[in-house]
Amino acid sequence: MPERKKGAQAPDDKDLKFGDELPVLPIRNAVLFPGAVSPFDVGREKSVALVEDLENLSQPVIAIFAQRDPNVDDPSGGDLYPVGAAARVLKSLKHSTGNYSLILQGLTRIRLDEVTQQGPYMKAKIRRIEETPVTDDVEAEALAMSLRDVAKQVIQLMPEMPREAQSLIDSINEPGALADLIAAQLDAPVDEKSQLMATIDVKERIRQVLKLLTRQLEILKMRERINSQIKEEMGKNQREYVLRQQLKAIKEELGEDEGDQGDLDGLEERIAKANLPSEAEQVSRKQLRRLRSMQVASAEYTVVRTYLDWILDLPWHNQTPDMLDIARVRQILDEDHYGLEKVKKRILEYLAVRKLKSDKKGPILCLLGPPGVGKTSLGRSIARAIGRKFVRISLGGVHDEAAIRGHRRTYVGALPGQIIQGMKKSGTVNPVFMLDEIDKIGHDFRGDPSAALLEVLDPEQNNTFSDHYLEIPYDLSHVMFIATANVADPIPAPLRDRMEILEIPGYTRNEKKAIARQHLVPKQLEEHGISNKQLDVTDPSIELLIDHYTREAGVRSLERQVASVIRGVAVKIAEGNEGPYKIDSQDDIHPFLGPQKFTSEVAERTEETGVATGLAWTPVGGEILFIEATKMHGASKLTLTGQLGDVMKESAQAALSYIRAKNKALGLPDDFLEKSDIHIHIPAGAMPKDGPSAGVTMFSALVSMLRGIRVRHDVAMTGEITLRGRVLPVGGIKEKVLAAHRAGVKRIILPERNKPDLEEVPAEVRESLEFIFVSKMDEVLGAALEENPLTQAPAVAAVAGTN
Repeated sequence: MPERKKGAQAPDDKDLKFGDELPVLPIRNAVLFPGAVSPFDVGREKSVALVEDLENLSQPVIAIFAQRDPNVDDPSGGDLYPVGAAARVLKSLKHSTGNYSLILQGLTRIRLDEVTQQGPYMKAKIRRIEETPVTDDVEAEALAMSLRDVAKQVIQLMPEMPREAQSLIDSINEPGALADLIAAQLDAPVDEKSQLMATIDVKERIRQVLKLLTRQLEILKMRERINSQIKEEMGKNQREYVLRQQLKAIKEELGEDEGDQGDLDGLEERIAKANLPSEAEQVSRKQLRRLRSMQVASAEYTVVRTYLDWILDLPWHNQTPDMLDIARVRQILDEDHYGLEKVKKRILEYLAVRKLKSDKKGPILCLLGPPGVGKTSLGRSIARAIGRKFVRISLGGVHDEAAIRGHRRTYVGALPGQIIQGMKKSGTVNPVFMLDEIDKIGHDFRGDPSAALLEVLDPEQNNTFSDHYLEIPYDLSHVMFIATANVADPIPAPLRDRMEILEIPGYTRNEKKAIARQHLVPKQLEEHGISNKQLDVTDPSIELLIDHYTREAGVRSLERQVASVIRGVAVKIAEGNEGPYKIDSQDDIHPFLGPQKFTSEVAERTEETGVATGLAWTPVGGEILFIEATKMHGASKLTLTGQLGDVMKESAQAALSYIRAKNKALGLPDDFLEKSDIHIHIPAGAMPKDGPSAGVTMFSALVSMLRGIRVRHDVAMTGEITLRGRVLPVGGIKEKVLAAHRAGVKRIILPERNKPDLEEVPAEVRESLEFIFVSKMDEVLGAALEENPLTQAPAVAAVAGTN
C-alpha cells in the first residue's frame, strides 16, 4: 500500500537529477502518484530487462505510466496514459522464477512526449509538469480542509486502515500533496485515477478527489447500515432460539412436553426447502406459528398439522421430462395397442409441438367409444410412452362436488378432493391424469361434480385451481387430462366444450383377430402359467370365438372367452396331461365353451316377405335390427310394438302414408287397407328403441309385405324418410357399417348425404361391402327388394367398395 512517512512533504524535485529521456516501465491496473511509495511485481520480458539494467543507470530513476488496456503484453506509446510519474527505485528483489519485486517512490508528474526505444526495453522523452503554487489561496485551503474531514470519516469506517493514517493526513500542509496522497488510496478505476494524474490545477484536482472520496464514503455508510441490520436480525434469531430452548425446558419440567413439539422444527425446515409459491409459503408459516402456540393434545392441533403435511407433500415444481423421441413414442404406443390411429396421431402431434415449444400446456382429451375398446388402458400406455406418471380416478357414480374440490377444513375428517389427492400420489406436476367414466357422473342436492370439473378442464383457469381444503391456488396447467366416456350426450355441454373428443369406434373382425393374436392370447397364457409350446391357439379358432361366441364392439368379452379356453387347458395340464394342446376348430372349443352362442340371423329372418334388416346405433356400438310387418283382417288400424319411441312410431306412420299416396305406382289397389290391419314389430322388445334412422327399413318391410316380394337377405339399410319421398342423412354411420360387417351383410343402403362419413370406416371394411347411396325412397326399393315393385323402376347408383 502506498505510504508516506509522518510529517513528509511533497518531494522537492529541484534537487532531482534526471534528463529528459528515461526508461519506461508500463504498469497494469495501478497508478503511481507523486509522493507515494508502492510495491510492484515485474514479470514481462522488457520490464525484467529494464530492472536488470538499473545498475548501468547514473541514477535509479525511471518513468512510470499506466496502461490503458491491461491485456496488452507489449504496449507501445499509444497504449499508455500520457501523464505518469518519475519514480525512484528504492529496492528491488529477484525471485527464483526470474521475476522481480520493486518498491518505487513517486517523485513528480511527467508527460510522455516521444518513444525513442522499444528494445530491449522502452525509453521515451519526457517532460516535467510544473504545478501552479496555491500559497495563501483561501479557496484551496477550504477545499483541503473539506478533503481532510471526509478522509477522516472514511478512515473511521475502515477498520483495516492503520491508526497513524489520520495523523499523517493532518501533517501534510500542501493541498496538492494531500490530494495526491488520498487519490493513491482511493478504490477507483485506473481511468479515473489517470484523469486525476492529468489534472494539473490543484484546486480542480482536490474537487475531483473530494467527489470520488464522497462516493466512497456513501458506499461505506451503506455497508455499515447493511451490516448493522444483519447483526440485529441475527441477534433476534439467536434470542428466539434461546427463548424457545428455555420454553422447551420449562415444559419438560412441567410434564407438558409430549415429544411432538420438537418435530415442528423439522416442519419449518421442510417449508424452507420446499420452494413453495409465495402464497403457499405465507399460509404454511402462518399455520406453523399457530401450531407452536397450541397444546399437542388439542383437536385443532391435529387438523393444522394434517393441513401442513398436505401442503408440503404436494408436488409444486417437480416435473418428469417428456420423452420427445417421436419414433420411440410411436413404437411404444403400437406395442401396447393395435389400431387406434386417430388417438396415437393426436398424442404424437402434442409431443411434436412440445418439442418445438417447451411451455405448451397439456391437452385435455376425451376418448369416446363403446366398452372394451381399450380407452382406460390407452391412457396408461400414453403415460408410459411419454415418460410421465399415471393417475386414474373413476367418476362413475360420483354425485358430490366435494369429491372433486374437497371438503372445507371446518368439517371433521375433511380431505382434499380426488384431483389434489391424485397429484400428491403422482409426485409430479405433469402426470397423465385419467378421468374415467366422465359420462356417468351424477348430481343431487350435494352439488354437481361436473360443474366443479369445469375449472379443472379449462386451460385458461386450471393454473389457479382452488381446492376447498387447501384454499391455495394450485397449478394444473402442466397436467395431461384424458377423460373416457361411452356416450357424449350425458356430458353437460359446457364440460363437453372444454374437451377435445376423440371417437374410438368398435373394432373390425380383422382388428379383433390381430389384437387377440398380439395381446390377448399371450397375456392369458402368461397369467395362467402356460407356455406357447404347451398350447397353440390358431387363427381359425380365434375367428370362431369372434364370430360365434362374442358379439361386441370391443374385445373384453373375447378376452374372457380366450381365458375360459386356456383355463380349461390349464386344468388338463394340472391333472398331469402335459400336452401339447392345439385349439384349431369348433370341436376343440366346444368342450370348454359349449355350443355356439351367436349365428347369422340375417338369412333366416329375411326368408319371408315383410322382414327387412335395419341398422341402429347404441352406446356400445352399432347393431342390426329386424323389422317385421304383417297384414291381417281388420279396420285400417296400424299397430306398433317392440317398445318403440315416439320418433320411431312417427317414421312408421310416415312410411305407410307415403305407400298409400303412391299405391298405384307400387301396384296396390286403392282399397288395400279398407278391411286390413297392419302390425309392425321390432324384436328384442325388452330394449327401448327410438330415432328416425329406421324409416327406410320400415318402408321396405311394408312394401315387401304388401306386394309379397322378399327383401334381399344380404342387404341392410338406414335413413330417415319424409312424406315427400326424400331420404335424409342420419348419424352413427361408422358404427352401423361395422355392425353390418360383423353380421355378414354384403350390401348397405345409405342416404346420399352420408357418403362423406364413409371416410372414417376402415378401408378393409369398405372394400368388402357394396354401398348403395339413395336420395329418394323409390330408389330404396330397387336396391333392397328381390324385384322392383314400381311400374317404372328408377335408376339406382351402386358403388362397390366405395372409399
